[in-house]
Order: sequence, then structure tokens, then C-alpha cells
Amino acid sequence: MTTSAEPFSPMDTAIQTLGPCTVTSPARYQRFIGDEERVLFDLDASRVARACSEGRAPVGFERAGPRQKIFFEPAEVTAAIATCGGLCPGLNDVIRAVVHEFYYVYGVRKVLGVRYGYAGLNPDEGWPLMELTLDAVRTIHQDGGTVLGSSRGPQDPKVMVDTLEKNKVNILMVVGGDGTLKGAQAICQEVARRRRSIAVVGVPKTIDNDINLVSRSFGFETAVAASVEAIRCAHAEAEGAQNGVGIVKLMGRESGFVAASAALAQKDVNFVLIPEVPFDLDGPHGFLAALEARLRRRGHAVVVVAEGAGQNHFDRDLGKDASGNQKLGDIGQLLRDRIGAHLKAMKLPHSIKYIDPSYIIRSVPAIPSDCIFCGFLGQHAVHAGMAGKTNVMVGSWNNLFVHIPIPEAVRQRKHVDPNGGLWLSVLESTGQPERMVNTP
Repeated sequence: MTTSAEPFSPMDTAIQTLGPCTVTSPARYQRFIGDEERVLFDLDASRVARACSEGRAPVGFERAGPRQKIFFEPAEVTAAIATCGGLCPGLNDVIRAVVHEFYYVYGVRKVLGVRYGYAGLNPDEGWPLMELTLDAVRTIHQDGGTVLGSSRGPQDPKVMVDTLEKNKVNILMVVGGDGTLKGAQAICQEVARRRRSIAVVGVPKTIDNDINLVSRSFGFETAVAASVEAIRCAHAEAEGAQNGVGIVKLMGRESGFVAASAALAQKDVNFVLIPEVPFDLDGPHGFLAALEARLRRRGHAVVVVAEGAGQNHFDRDLGKDASGNQKLGDIGQLLRDRIGAHLKAMKLPHSIKYIDPSYIIRSVPAIPSDCIFCGFLGQHAVHAGMAGKTNVMVGSWNNLFVHIPIPEAVRQRKHVDPNGGLWLSVLESTGQPERMVNTP
């Protein structure tokens, strides 16, 4: 992750609340978490000591967990949950965990599901809220996708808050990535303008693992595990042909965490191309020359490329999608075509197999480690909502669950550090050149 030691002050990590917590929690825990408990942002002992010696409080996040005093009276709570953006393994696990936590721990009996993302909060879209009973969520964790449906794109915050007020919703859980969290922030602003007591809590969801200030987002480990199988198949295809090349395109619009991690998990990969590390195609030090050298030396190669890599090799603007993201050129197909043309020009017999497993990967059920992680996220999101925390996201930092202000979470994306340990490990594992660019 590209981050300075102290990118913000302790004030930037302060969490908004709807008001004083005066209701005794019905939760039966031996230990409750206090708002004063903090999880250090930076674990480097020397930097923490320096801050203390200079009279500065080290930056830390408010620790997540159950509070002894909560804001809402459970019997008066109507909660709602929306899943937004693209599909991701674990969505149903989060939904189920939220419903169970509200019902079993707090005695909240009314939890509503918002259909098809933020579109379900716009009556003109025609998707009324659905009730999420225990029976309704009993087996959904066994399936991929989301029982609520999902969609991309914004809706008018005024219309969405109108829908929340009409349905007497006072806690809204929003599960999604960067764009979804920005939508949650807009809802919070409209709620504040109306001076209403509606808590909005985000649960970070992105296969790409690129949400700022989150060590890990759910679905990432499942995506890596599923990617390994695609890489294994690409390697078998590459080895089975003379000068065989297997190309696997994985998720990663702006960040190459899935590609890098999958390559480390399945160490048959010879080249990893990610958005954070530029590369040339042609020239003596470009990718095609490096690939040719690999084939002449070993007779086969496996290339893993993140979908957002090499976008500078496309010469036209493809516009934006419904979420406001720049549409991407298909780097996988470009590589397939350019590799084929180059090897043909070099008179090297070859076979190229191109695998794009993206829609298979994002639709599979979560693996056990992600299931457990989703359960924790759902539980902590409910704790935060019942305590009146708002404009907040729950996430994992330094192996503990914390509250992160949504404005800080959406301030920037998390990226693979080209000078960091993860990328260094990839270079060591693949043996690819450190730089595949032609310097002037």
C-alpha cells in the first residue's frame, strides 16, 4: 500500500455519532469496547516513540465492537441493508451475519433488504424493500452472488432518504466499494441536512482489495483462490505446446493485488503486469522482447495481467461506466494479438491460450476464511449502527476491527507499492525484469 507514515491527524479519524448513547445494550458480553480504545495506524515503534516524545498522540482508529451503552432502543429499530456494485464472493454471508446479529444479539425484529443496490431506494425503479427474516437468509451463505441483487450508478440522495424515512429506517448498512461508499457519504450529508437520526454504516466490498485504510476487503481471498485454478490451467496449456503462452486476465482496475497475490500462490507465473508498474510492449527492453527471451530459454511462459494494466497502450477514450469509472481497453486481448504478431515476425512457432475467468471468480461462494471474515464484518457493522455511529465504515487494520470515517476511506485508492515487499516478492518469484521500459 502506498501510504506515508502519518497521512492524517488524529482528528481525521474521529467518528461521527448521532448523539449520546443512553440505552443499555441487551447484548450479553463479558467485555464491551470503549470509544477511547484505539488501534494504532502505524506499528513502527520508532515513529510511535517519536510522536510521543514530541507531545503528539499517535494516529489511531477507534476500535470496533459492542458498546455497553447504545444509541437506539432495539424495539424501535428498523434496519436496512443494500449491496451495491459488482458481485463479490461473500455478499450473502454479510447479509446473513447482519440479520442474525440484529435478531439474536439486539432483538431487532425488522430488517429490510434493499433490492438492486441504490436503485432499490428510488421508488421510480420499481423495487420495493423486502423483509429479511431468519428463514429468508437461512441458506443464502451457501450461494454466490447476492440474494438482494445489485446495481451500479448513483441515485438522488434526497429520493433515497425520502425512501428511508417512509419506511422508518434508522440504520442503513451499505455494502460496496469506493463508489458505493461515496453514495453512502452523500446519504449521510442529506440525513444531516434534515437533522434526522439515521445511522449509515459501510462494509467495504471489492475483489480488487483497493479500498483505502483497509488491510483486506472480503472476497479478496476467495478471488485469489479461484484465480489460482485459472493460472494452473494456463500453465498446463503453455507446457503442452511448443513455445506455448498462457495469458490469464484477472480483476484489478487500478490496483494489482489479485494478480500479484495469485502469482505468488501459484508460482508457475513468469510475468505479472499490473496498473501500478508501467511497461513498454516493443523495443529491446520491452515486454515482448522479455517474453521472447523466456520462450527461447524455456519453451513456454505464463502471463498474468490485471485488467487495468497497460491502458496507455490504447489510443482512444472509451468513456465511463455507470459507476463513473473509466472504461478499460481489453489488455488481455491486446496482449494476445501483439504476442502472436511478434512471435510470427520472429518466425517462432507458438500457441497462445487466453483465459479470462473474471465473471466466474466474482460469482463463486466465499471460501471458509472469507466466510469467517464476512461474519465479523457484519457483526461489527451492526454494533456500530446500534451505537449511533454514522458516516463510518468497519474494516480490518493491523488484524483488529476498527471504525474508519467514510470520507477518509474514499479520499484515495489503495495501490500495490512498486517499491514494497509484495511487488519485490513477485519479481523474485517470476524472475521477470524489474523494469520493462525503454529508457531514452
